[in-house]
Parts: sequence; structure tokens; C-alpha cells
Amino acid sequence: MSENNKKDLDFFKGSIARIKNLQRKDGSITWFSNGIFDPWNHLESVMALNVFKYETEKKIGFQYLINNQLEDGSWKGQLGSDVEIDIDDGKFKGNESNEKTIRDTNFSAYIATACWHDYLINESLEFLKEMWPTIERAIDFVLSYQSINGEIRWAAKDKSAPLDDALLTGCCSIYKSLECAINCASILNIQKKDWQNSLTKLGDAIKNKPELFDRTWESKDRFSMDWYYPILSGVICGKEAEKRLNEKWKIFVVEGIGCKCVSDQPWVTVAETAELAITLLKMGQKKEAEEMLLWAHKWRDSDGSYWMGRQYEKNVFWPKEKPPWTSASVILAYDSIFKITKGSKLFLDSALRVSF
Repeated sequence: MSENNKKDLDFFKGSIARIKNLQRKDGSITWFSNGIFDPWNHLESVMALNVFKYETEKKIGFQYLINNQLEDGSWKGQLGSDVEIDIDDGKFKGNESNEKTIRDTNFSAYIATACWHDYLINESLEFLKEMWPTIERAIDFVLSYQSINGEIRWAAKDKSAPLDDALLTGCCSIYKSLECAINCASILNIQKKDWQNSLTKLGDAIKNKPELFDRTWESKDRFSMDWYYPILSGVICGKEAEKRLNEKWKIFVVEGIGCKCVSDQPWVTVAETAELAITLLKMGQKKEAEEMLLWAHKWRDSDGSYWMGRQYEKNVFWPKEKPPWTSASVILAYDSIFKITKGSKLFLDSALRVSF
């Protein structure tokens, strides 16, 4: 490890410790101790471990998903929006056993992003081959919920997820995961033209058919992720991306503090701030990206991990939680900007590597 990498690891040792402490013996990484699990945030944490070469923890993180993939290619996951927060102490309530589970399409697709990220870092064809059956089943599950118009239903149909709707942020994330899945296939010399066609249809829906998304939500414009994810995912770029970012910058960005989660609350979240930093970098705004990441560092605890968010009018951390994926998001943004690993180009490069 180079001297610079040692300094980077030292800076993030508290963040890594938080992730490792929440990783259970079976490899799963939960939101909080004895708390809920979802594959997306689990993988975000695994990716952060991968940046700093925590091979054992990374491998058992991937192995957990191999071991627990359902027959249809999905995984059971839980929604953070279902977790109650104690009003008095700001802590998450409940535990894994009493939260309902769903089979979310975006959650399931993200395995491809994590595997492509691993290949960029480690260039291990053997590991990619090992993960391929898991990737293929997951993507086939996801695409089974794509409509003829291109959008993808947010979750498998069951009692816990009865609404027939597609979510803009979720579909943007799926778009990136599908791109990564196609790249994985290309490295393995596997042809997936049907996946390429699905990617094209999904991108067209995101860019040109806004009416297909968030149909059951009253306030679809509240969430900052709906604002920047079409850019972060690579669907919208160039002048169109600049226009999109400028239109709502003052709505979602609080100068010197960070990026709001929702427009109508005085609450910035570290994960959204870190992701917006990557978005700025993707648009060629490196100085602005570095500044955005510095704002995120303000909400770093004394132990080196990151608080989930800051209620800036009351000047309190809320919730009073430090989910592992929050620290992971900062690590991935830092890698994107300062290029610790070859995985730094994961979100910056939107090119397909189709070799057939």
C-alpha cells in the first residue's frame, strides 16, 4: 500500500470500523445493530470495504447474497421508510424480525454494480465467473418487471408491495446496474442483446416519459434523488444535465451544509451530499465536487464514521444514527474524486464494453 493510500485508510478507519462492526457472521451488513437489512445498502458497504482491500469481509458480504438469493433471482429486503424513529432520542426503533420484507427490483439489480466495481478494482476474472450466475438471475428477475414502455416496476407483486408503480430514482439506479451487468457479460464473452434492448428502453423512458414514474406519489418532486439520479446514472448528460442541475440547485442544496433529502424539510443527509459530489464530478465540476465532499465531512463523528443527517435549523443530528452505507457513500465519493482505486471510474464512465 502506498503512503497516500495509508493516509486515506487512516482517515476512514472509523468509517470502516463502523461497517465491520455491523457485519454479522453470515456476512450481512445491517443498518444498525440487530436492525433491518436490504441488499442495496449492504452492497454499498461491501463496495467501501473493497476500496480498502478488506478481502475477507468483502467475500463474506458477496457470499451472503449467493447463499440467500431466492429462486426467482431476488432477495428479501426491508425499506428504511418503514423503520420508526424514537421521537425522544432520534434512534431507530424495531428490529429485523418485526419489519416486513419486499423483493425490490432496484435492490436486486445492484449486485451487478458491485460486481463490476470489484472487477474494475481487482480485475479478477475468476471472481466475476463465480458471481455470474447470481448476477444473471438477479437481472432476469428485474427485467421480468419491465413494461413495454420501458419503465420497471419497483418491487415484485405481493402483499407487502401491492402498488403497481415505477420509481424514477430506482429505475435510474437499475439503469446503471443494467449497464454494469452488460459489461460483466462482455468481459465473460456472453451475449446479452435482450439486456441491451432493455437498457435502451429504460433510458428512453427515464428521459422522455416522466408520466410513467411515481404515479402513486403525491409529491414526486420532493426528493433530491429524483433530481440528480438521472445524471448520476448516466441517462442525462451534457447541456441537459447542466440545465437540470441548475433548475433545482437552490431548492436542494444548502450552501456550506449539504444536500437535502427532501425539499420541504431543513434536513441534509450525508449520503445524498456524497452522491451529489460524484454527480458534479461526472459533469466535469471537480472543484465543486471536492467542496461538496468537504461539507459531508462536517457531519463526521469523533469516531470517524458519519452521521446519517443533520437538521440544520435545530443544529442536531437526525436521526441519531450512523448507518454503514452512509460512511460507504462518502468513501465511494472520495475514491471517485481522488482515485484511490481503478473502481473510481465506476460512476464516471457510462460506456458499454460490448465486444461481440
